[in-house]
Amino acid sequence: MVVVLKKNTDEAQVENLVNWLKSLNIDVHRSNGEYETVLGLVGDTSHVDIDLVSSLDIVDNVTRISEPYKSANRKFHPDDTVIDINGYKIGGGNFQYIAGPCSVESEEQICSIASDVKAAGANMLRGGAFKPRTSPYAFQGMRGDGLKLLEEAKKQTGMPIVTEIMDISHLDLFENVDVIQVGARNMQNFELLKELGHTDKPILLKRGLANTMQELLMSAEYIMAGGNEKVILCERGIRTFETYTRNTLDISAVPLLKEKTHLPVIVDPSHAAGIARLVRPLSLAAVAAGADGLMIEVHNDPAHALCDGPQALTPPQFAEVVKKAEAIRSAMCD
Repeated sequence: MVVVLKKNTDEAQVENLVNWLKSLNIDVHRSNGEYETVLGLVGDTSHVDIDLVSSLDIVDNVTRISEPYKSANRKFHPDDTVIDINGYKIGGGNFQYIAGPCSVESEEQICSIASDVKAAGANMLRGGAFKPRTSPYAFQGMRGDGLKLLEEAKKQTGMPIVTEIMDISHLDLFENVDVIQVGARNMQNFELLKELGHTDKPILLKRGLANTMQELLMSAEYIMAGGNEKVILCERGIRTFETYTRNTLDISAVPLLKEKTHLPVIVDPSHAAGIARLVRPLSLAAVAAGADGLMIEVHNDPAHALCDGPQALTPPQFAEVVKKAEAIRSAMCD
């Protein structure tokens, strides 16, 4: 249930309403927007008298919500959520480029790429220390040593780091990670999501390769229900019958998710296509569709990358994508 309050309401009356609702075992999430104040009621609201609440002097209107996700719902939070990551904001008109290799391979590799992508316009560094791989014989990442190398790249460039967590038991190792990524395979690892809900770090949540948008939002709800509202959604392509690409980028997910939720929505065109030459057109499409950011794999030697080389751009190619994307963003603002 959503309760929209009238402008310039008396704070004491608002507190009385909130306290009364809480006495009914209802959690109340308050959102103070520029033009209105919204109370989001989470819990069993079936026993709340909607007519009684509507009749209160401070209440403008009351709406029951049919969607199962509440905290992530835009109806609860009309204004875009803006997440600040070490001074770099994402959401609410703030756009970010997150770039780096699929996996950390060496100090020279990660620090060199970090410097290159920063010079090209990226403000955040991505890199895998723990790598989920289909084959048990494939490179699984440098694990804890990889995290230390990401920290060294951050020290040299000042870029916040984004990297994927695989298991709850690894959480202590992520103390110096700025954004914890939940990969597509773990999107419905609910025990992991609940634990991340108790952290204060931004969580980049990728859509599962066979999951609906509602399922993605429900996974975000798991994190937010634990108290962590710093969630960034990522569309990274879904599994279809098409075989020419690794996955199929669901570009429609960007505007639809922006309608349904207040959370930032970014796009990973690298995993969507799995083909480097398709990254630029898919990136430009994502920007035009209204994405809040791009997450792109960049490697200084894709042909010899230990993981996902065919979908990685070189630093000069990434710089060209940023240039084209900025031109589209500028045109959209005119």
